[in-house]
Amino acid sequence: MRVTKFEHSALAIDESGQTLVIDPGAFTRPLGSLTSVAAIVITHEHPDHWTAAQLESLLDSNPEARILGPLGVATAAGKAGFTVETVADGDTVEVGPFTLRFAGTTHAVIHSSLPTIDNTGVLVNGTLFHPGDSFTVPEFPVAVLATPVGAPWLKIGEAIDYVTAVAPGSILPIHEATLSDVGFAMHADRLKAAVEGVGGTSTVVAAGESIEL
Repeated sequence: MRVTKFEHSALAIDESGQTLVIDPGAFTRPLGSLTSVAAIVITHEHPDHWTAAQLESLLDSNPEARILGPLGVATAAGKAGFTVETVADGDTVEVGPFTLRFAGTTHAVIHSSLPTIDNTGVLVNGTLFHPGDSFTVPEFPVAVLATPVGAPWLKIGEAIDYVTAVAPGSILPIHEATLSDVGFAMHADRLKAAVEGVGGTSTVVAAGESIEL
């Protein structure tokens, strides 16, 4: 399974000639050049995780691609004319070579004055867990945790606690667009120390680069 990291929270996962895209949002380069896309998973409705332009571009190149997300995504994207298959905590969906197991219900709290929206993370092929914007600790083991490192809802201490609670075999830092290069390096180093403390490793992948899992 090949994972390509794009800007911010977007990942493309390739398996057996097909591609799964997760969270193609406003802080990510246009992804319409991707082909053989079987599905697009959107963890929640915030625009840094999906935009109509990103979906239109991907569907132009991949008209049969399925879009999956929680109810909030289905409602928001539905208003823009997209059909979204609603998924929720505990669901498992098979799409081509991908087994998608969903976990989590709500976005992490940004502030008490703001509404808490739907957020559902996804485990891909029993290996990589993308939590969206949440600190969801899934009931299943996680080999690779795509770990948010910077956000209005996140303190680095909370991210360290999250890594420790999940205790993954490895972390892949994501959700970095709100940080400077210096800030990202500092946060990534803190999380590296955290995951090493539970016997894991950290792999920092630059936008546009790939790793094999």
